[in-house]
Amino acid sequence: MTVETPICDFVRAYAAARPHRLHMPGHKGTGDLGCESWDVTEVKGADSLYEAEGIIAQSERNAAALFGSGRTLYSTEGSSQCIRAMLALALTCRGSGRSSTVVAARNVHRSFVYACGLLDAQPLWLTEEDGRSLCSCRVSPAALEETLRGLPQPPAAVYVTSPDYLGVQQDIAALAAVCRRCDTLLLVDNAHGAYLHFLEPPCHPMDLGADLCCDSAHKTLPVLTGGAYLHLSASLPRRFFDQAKPAMSMFGSTSPSYLTLTSLDLCNRTLSGDYRSRLKETIGRLDALRSRLAGEGWAVGDSDPLKLTLRCSERGWSGVEAAERLRREGIECEFADKDDLVCMFTPSNPPEDAERLEEALSDLSIRPACPGPALPRLRPESVCSIREALLAPQETVPPEQSLGRVCGAPTVSCPPAIPIAVSGERITAETVEWMRYYGLREVRVLA
Repeated sequence: MTVETPICDFVRAYAAARPHRLHMPGHKGTGDLGCESWDVTEVKGADSLYEAEGIIAQSERNAAALFGSGRTLYSTEGSSQCIRAMLALALTCRGSGRSSTVVAARNVHRSFVYACGLLDAQPLWLTEEDGRSLCSCRVSPAALEETLRGLPQPPAAVYVTSPDYLGVQQDIAALAAVCRRCDTLLLVDNAHGAYLHFLEPPCHPMDLGADLCCDSAHKTLPVLTGGAYLHLSASLPRRFFDQAKPAMSMFGSTSPSYLTLTSLDLCNRTLSGDYRSRLKETIGRLDALRSRLAGEGWAVGDSDPLKLTLRCSERGWSGVEAAERLRREGIECEFADKDDLVCMFTPSNPPEDAERLEEALSDLSIRPACPGPALPRLRPESVCSIREALLAPQETVPPEQSLGRVCGAPTVSCPPAIPIAVSGERITAETVEWMRYYGLREVRVLA
């Protein structure tokens, strides 16, 4: 099946016509980058992202058909924009009898925290009893149902991240079933899993029962940085569809990148072609690599199909050390901390990339295991709302001087941009220990 590419066709034709550009942007279609002729603005025929009724609307309909969603909207500002819009939709379109509470797994991206501040929402956190990493927070269906049944009203939504930065996936189908029984919505930050719909069988959150979901297309699909999707389930009430574009526009620039939009448009053609077979081939190679590495003594984490997560500390290396050794060999990984190393693959990686990685890893000799300290469980204590903290006067201090203070801006290392302390929470000794582990050197606290 060949999918039309209306945005790309328009931009290509406009560039080829070489018009006298008496409009933005200032480069006027020329420059040293080489892509300036394709970088246009909302000229006649180019449509408008937040009032789309022409070529952008057509391209978004193509994406919705490919993903099997009720509606798919484009973002040129990553999943961060989609996360804010998802939360706004859950709160403003919530059904009668639902509270404004959002029950959220703790390993949220900081954009979720900022969205809570902008919308004056206060989450009810789900934490993991034996969590060893900031990146993961497994939510069991039983624990979720117990939490929801204990609330006086159904919450506006449940919010989880899956896959997370280490590739850990939640049981979305089971969590969605719990949410339906408890009369609430399931929102999924699927930033790392846009490709999951194209597996056999499909296992994208929208395939498994999520109500709203965001994908960072640029993370795993051939899309320019910033390209993302907001998916709406066909089962949602009509008001969600009516408010979806206004919600996106509330958090987005009025000057979206047409280069990014064009790449999202072209991705539809890629996904409708031989992408599934290329994806299957890539995953097969990566599965074989995992097996070989496990046979050589590497602790290979359970991750989504396109990530390779290695528990380097069990081989005597910190993830940071391993990443630096690989960097010297010309290999740049996605993420590393004191324990783990994460590599991300896509069908755009040639087979030689996996071969080179395996060769470089074989040079890392086995040393005595050096696991990091057993980190204490974080027990969030909210002193004031996220919004109050974000808008209050703040100062920057070292972690050691933050003990007992109230967190101002979310304390994160990026990547993974997951807060250790959330705005409005008191910083405890346990919090400081996690900050030291992730190498944070300063913290924003209320003045």
